[in-house]
Amino acid sequence: MDLFSIIVLALKIFLVFGAVLTIMIWQTWAERKVIGHMQLRVGPSSDFLGPFGLLAPLADGIKLLTKEDIIPTKADRSVFVLAPLIGMATALAAWATIPFGPQFSIFGREIAMSISSLNIGVLFILALTSVGVYSIVLAGWASNSKYALLGGLRASAQIISYELAMGLSIIVVILMAGSLNLTDIVNAQGGHWYIFTIQGLVAAVIFLVTMVAETNRAPFDMAEAETELVAGFHTEYSGFRFALFFMAEYINMMIVSCMMVILFLGGWNLPFFVVTNPLLGVGIFVAKVFFFLFLFYWLRATLPRLRYNELMKIGWKVLIPITLVNILFTGVMVLLFNKG
Repeated sequence: MDLFSIIVLALKIFLVFGAVLTIMIWQTWAERKVIGHMQLRVGPSSDFLGPFGLLAPLADGIKLLTKEDIIPTKADRSVFVLAPLIGMATALAAWATIPFGPQFSIFGREIAMSISSLNIGVLFILALTSVGVYSIVLAGWASNSKYALLGGLRASAQIISYELAMGLSIIVVILMAGSLNLTDIVNAQGGHWYIFTIQGLVAAVIFLVTMVAETNRAPFDMAEAETELVAGFHTEYSGFRFALFFMAEYINMMIVSCMMVILFLGGWNLPFFVVTNPLLGVGIFVAKVFFFLFLFYWLRATLPRLRYNELMKIGWKVLIPITLVNILFTGVMVLLFNKG
């Protein structure tokens, strides 16, 4: 790798992680503001918090950094400390393969709008999201608390069931695109998004449901369920360790939103129009991602939490059978199409 490639890679890492962490910080403000207006409240708004309460996330960060860090006496100290770091590390690592726009040339060199363009980018992200659940499970187990342990067990069962449906829905896209590379999947769609096809629409709806469950967001936030488990897996956490769980959750929301856009909504392309301008492409991509982040807030403000048995029933008895039938249908269609 020459000096130019090293500089480009360093700039990509700085820009991507800088943008991700900045957006993550102000997601907390946006969520409180959106839910507040939906429930006829003002949301963050104070003379001490700047215009429209925009400084509320900074105040939260200072508060969490200065709060006492408590570790229960009988907790497994090393695992207790490691658990939130696993969640944060896997959430950040997943951004390495996500493309944000079309390639462009500079000084005669092709620059990809992603940190790394892996041929198995889909599998890489699925693997990291699978490892991320260990953060919740280990936090619940290491806390030596019954409420936290129940939250961790719920999370493991929930994510196993819904990750199966999520992976099966992605298989439909892989069959249509013929590639595991995220950039190739976007290019294969062009201006004809997969969501405009029957099998793509079914897969997109299933992916939308599973991505809410994967991120432990309402109405599928059974791992936290404050009405039943106090706070679930992070009941015994405080200070900055407590904040790391929420930082990982908001970053994961952004990751699954990016995946939804890439797999089913043509990435940075418009309907029936392929975008080649990198700045326009990034703008379109970010706008689509923000829409799905808004959808997360909307669901939390409107839908009640499901019972745990209802949650598992939807995953195993509804989503997985529908997805298996959809894969069979897609395979037949692709086979017939390839035969002309």
